Amino acid sequence: MILYGLPTCSDCKAAIKALEAAGRDVDFRDVRANPLSEAEWAPLITEFGDNIIDRKSQAYRNLNAWLRESEADAQLEAQPALMARPIITDGTQWTLGWGNDAQAAWL
Repeated sequence: MILYGLPTCSDCKAAIKALEAAGRDVDFRDVRANPLSEAEWAPLITEFGDNIIDRKSQAYRNLNAWLRESEADAQLEAQPALMARPIITDGTQWTLGWGNDAQAAWL
């Protein structure tokens, strides 16, 4: 399974710890250090739409007005850290965040 996120994200850390404790093999993808290509963002945007953008983040508040009004793909290309985290996939299903729904799906 792949977990997309940031190494400093507390939800990403909690998800990795819980998944590994449950015996899952987790490949972590740091979206800031190793940005996703347009082709890699496409299925994520298709799956989650505008919910993929963390509009509560400081990174979002720091965007200029033009970029804030842009589509999700342009925002993520400019600032990968805008992605709501973590996104987890096993190739067949996707979850966004580490709430009860995601935990129920993976643990």
